[in-house]
Amino acid sequence: MDTKIIGSKITLARKKVNMSQAQIAQLLFISPQAVGKWERGESIPDLITFNRLAEILGVDLNYFSESFQSMAGEMPDIIDDIDKTEEETAPFSDLPEEQLLMNFSGSDLTKSDFAGVTAHKRKFNGSSLRGADFANADLTGSSFMGSDVSDANFDAANLTDCTLSATNLANASFNKTILVRTAFSKLELTQAKFTDAKLIDVKLTKSDLRKTIFENCAFSGVDFEYSDLRGLCFDGQTFTGVKFHNTALNDVTFNGATLKNVSFRSTYALTNKYYRAISTIRFDGAMMDKLTYAALKGIGADLSKVTTI
Repeated sequence: MDTKIIGSKITLARKKVNMSQAQIAQLLFISPQAVGKWERGESIPDLITFNRLAEILGVDLNYFSESFQSMAGEMPDIIDDIDKTEEETAPFSDLPEEQLLMNFSGSDLTKSDFAGVTAHKRKFNGSSLRGADFANADLTGSSFMGSDVSDANFDAANLTDCTLSATNLANASFNKTILVRTAFSKLELTQAKFTDAKLIDVKLTKSDLRKTIFENCAFSGVDFEYSDLRGLCFDGQTFTGVKFHNTALNDVTFNGATLKNVSFRSTYALTNKYYRAISTIRFDGAMMDKLTYAALKGIGADLSKVTTI
């Protein structure tokens, strides 16, 4: 593994997102000197740090491979500079304006106004976006990874094909938000509120949803795999083709809900503990198709007040 090549790739990617070594260091909870050593080829990050660094810089992890050639033509421009300190290097200002506007990673955008903007495939990775207003914005294909987006407003925004991973979305608002193939993963969603929203082929995986609020939503093709839903209220809402696989569902309520082709599955053997957890789910007044009914009956759910359709 050529540490010089890897270091130059880190330098190039960092400059493309217009971030300083100090900003990178702050997001990784390390010293700026450590980042400098990487870029000079004196050391390299460990695998976990490589993953986090790739998210912050908006690149695929394979980008750091010696065989990755997509930016090979740009490498010579910075090889001669990697032994210089950041203070000795001129600001990286050669990028076209359009390309710079594609990437907001590593920025302090607290309470920024993005309401109504069209911003396709933008990157908001490793950024502070607390209280930002994205109401009615079209953010199709954009990514929010490793960012603080708490208290943000996504009301009526278009989040089609967006990726939100390892991000703080506490107290964020999603009222009538367009959520199609949106990928939510490893999130902080305490008191985040989804109201009057249609979630289509959305992934809400590996997240703690116990204090998330869902009101008057329709779920179609949604995947809740490996998420914690204990105590959640889904009363009166509609579920079609939804997967609750490997999901904690103790004390969840589906009272008055409609369930069609909904799958409940555990990654573990059907132990007494699993049966007890399923028995705590409430379906009072719910309506469901016969296959969903049979699947739930087979794992011990209380369906005494359910109507089949």
